[in-house]
Parts: sequence; structure tokens; C-alpha cells
Amino acid sequence: MLSSTVAGLLTGLSLIIAIGAQNAFVLRQGLARRHVGAVVAVCAVSDLVLIVAGIAGIGTIIERAGWVVDVVRWAGVAFLTWYGVRSLLRARRGESLEAATGQDATLGVAVRTAVALTWLNPHVYLDTVLLVGSIAHTHDHVWWFAAGACAASVLWFVGLGYGARLMHRTLSTPRAWQVLDVLIGLTMLGIAAMLATGG
Repeated sequence: MLSSTVAGLLTGLSLIIAIGAQNAFVLRQGLARRHVGAVVAVCAVSDLVLIVAGIAGIGTIIERAGWVVDVVRWAGVAFLTWYGVRSLLRARRGESLEAATGQDATLGVAVRTAVALTWLNPHVYLDTVLLVGSIAHTHDHVWWFAAGACAASVLWFVGLGYGARLMHRTLSTPRAWQVLDVLIGLTMLGIAAMLATGG
């Protein structure tokens, strides 16, 4: 049981740690100290649902209904392009950390953005549902593997969201926020381009 749990934890971490649109958004919210708990909860709970769904066999359905992934892919391209352009435009203004806390100030906007960045990403279905689901079934204790993968998601998002506060002083200048927003914007546009080209 322990080996399956550890394998699930390591698999989950290896898939989630890569810099992506979702992680960039969680980091930004953590640095701005805006609705961190809600954003972390949306991302973590979404991951738990997807991991359990994949292990329960939903991945087989997704694999057979390729059109679903295509619809999600193009919706994701549109959303990521919009968010990326928005980040680059925000970088032109050169806001400070204090000004940044005013961006996406409402809880509803933050939650909707977190939901979109999670559920409109086809890689979530390919990695979290299909890949984790198939790897889990190579272990004797499938649900202990699931527990490890779920723990990885919770640990990562909590650490990223609340750990970002440690960089508060470093990123308190307008220049630092310009660089961060440019990086986030380019990341979003890069992922959108990869999705559009089938990468």
C-alpha cells in the first residue's frame, strides 16, 4: 500500500509541477494575496475529481470520444489567448504589487478564471485522466495510488499559492510585476499556440 501511495504522489507531482497556465495563475494570485484559498481549492478539488474519474474508467470514454477533447482544445486556445494578451497589456502599465492586488479583485472573477484554466485545458484530460488512470491500474493498490496522486495536487497548490507570499518583497516593484506579467502572458500564448497546432 505504501509503495502505491508513494508512486501516486511522485506521479502526481511530476505531472503538475511543470509551469503552465494554471500554475502561473495560482502563483500570481498568491503573490497578490487575492482569494488564494478559493483559487487553491478550485484547482485542488478539480484535480481530485479528474484523478478519481480517470481511475474509475472515465478516461476510456474520453479516449473514444475524441471530439470532446477537440472542443475543449479550441475553447482553451481562445481563453488562453485572451488571458495572455490581457497579461501583456497589463505589463505595459507597470503596476506595483499594491496595484496588482486590485486586479481580478472580485472572488467571482478569480474563481471563474481558475475553473477555466483548469477545465479548458485538454492536457488536463490527457495527463490527469488518461495517464494517471492508466498508471494507477498497473499497481496492486489502485486507490492508494489515487490517494498519493490526490495528496500531490493538494500539497502543490497549497504550497504554490501560499508559498508565493515569501516572494512578496522581491516582487513589490512595478518592474518586477511587468516581468512577471510578460512571462505569464508569453506562457499563456505559448500554450495556446501548442494547443492550436496539436502540440
